[in-house]
Amino acid sequence: MASTNTIRDNKCTIVGMLEDGVNSLNQHALDRLKSADVVIGTPRFLGAVQSLLKNTAEIKDFSGQLMKVPEWIDAELLENKQVVVVATGDPLCHGIGSFLNKKLGADKLHIIPNVGMFQVAFSRLGIPWQSVKISSVHAKDMGEWTEATSLNRAAHGMFSLLKDCQNQDLIACYTSPENSASRIASMLKVEDMKDEFELLIASHLTRESEVLTDWLAVSDVIGHQYPEPNLVLLRRIRSKNKYRPVLFGHPDTAYLQRKPDKGLITKQEVRAVSLAKMQLKQDSVVWDIGAGSGSVGLEAAQLCPQGHVLAIEKNIADFEIVKQNLIKSTLSNYHIELGKAPDGLDKWDSPDAIFIGGSGGNLADLITLCLSRLKIRGVLVMNFVTIENLSTATEALKQQKNIEWDFIQMQISRSKPILSMQRLQAENPVFIVTATPSKESISE
Repeated sequence: MASTNTIRDNKCTIVGMLEDGVNSLNQHALDRLKSADVVIGTPRFLGAVQSLLKNTAEIKDFSGQLMKVPEWIDAELLENKQVVVVATGDPLCHGIGSFLNKKLGADKLHIIPNVGMFQVAFSRLGIPWQSVKISSVHAKDMGEWTEATSLNRAAHGMFSLLKDCQNQDLIACYTSPENSASRIASMLKVEDMKDEFELLIASHLTRESEVLTDWLAVSDVIGHQYPEPNLVLLRRIRSKNKYRPVLFGHPDTAYLQRKPDKGLITKQEVRAVSLAKMQLKQDSVVWDIGAGSGSVGLEAAQLCPQGHVLAIEKNIADFEIVKQNLIKSTLSNYHIELGKAPDGLDKWDSPDAIFIGGSGGNLADLITLCLSRLKIRGVLVMNFVTIENLSTATEALKQQKNIEWDFIQMQISRSKPILSMQRLQAENPVFIVTATPSKESISE
């Protein structure tokens, strides 16, 4: 069997190193650096290995030039030069190794990993990390996470971290100077998750200046700067397992409704069928147009923990009710706006599913708009209680090309007591219309 240390001349070696420099390297990594013809890295790591290199070794700083690194490597390998890239920790864990693997291919790389910085952090704390979710915002400036971000979360560079926070109990996140611990804490505050997590910032790990904070409240981190480089540990303090909400099919009484006159609510049985028709997935983006009490959108948010729901309601009283129902739900992937569709929909993420519970009188135009924004294999579901709205919807759908649609009438009767017996009382019949792009219109 060939030695695992045997490297073909046409391979680039990526050496993982910690902040304490050459002290973190094994003999194999040291040997590769000593024989290197070309060494690529950032100034702090290049300086750390300078004393190991032969006098003829060429040093390349890739600061601000990351996209050129694959070209450099290819050019040097063609000349049979020994190339070494010095990187942080495990290069394949949110590091340059993943980038070079994609650009050059694994067959051109020989990787000597080190322990990851998150492993160092957990070792300092004595906390097992096998269940940790590793995340990263170590990239160019992603911008502050503001209330406006809620309109288009998926477009923000920190969206992946938000999804991790929605679904994980323990997270280790690599940061950058702009995308800092303070920015992460601000995101949690904006998304109403500030009471769900506490944060620990680990700076200068393995250096003499190493420092780890205590576990801090989100509000204590906002606005504070910490020594770079650092990583942030996020630990859930309000257990999501303490109360396991029903995913869908809540009784109607679980939702606040406008009083003294009841606000609009999609009844439990109709809600369940409508949600089933929407073909939701864990990461679906959902529009809820005419939110009413919010029942459909809120239950869709529970069914799509890695996605998000964007809702709009034109009645200010119902809008306020939805906000109260949202607070009761503790969901962080649901956003409600006061307004009349289609105003503002152009700013929303393209949806996987749309639910129309109210149209405000411009139903035909709204259907056309929704179908134009729907993702491939997306579904539009509409509820109507009047024949006139059903007729408007079906006529609008007939004008569309490459759309498959159908509708059902749903008639529910609920039991009511009469003396010592039970009788059935009919609820209003509801038409449920479903539309989706036809198979012929989808190119595989």
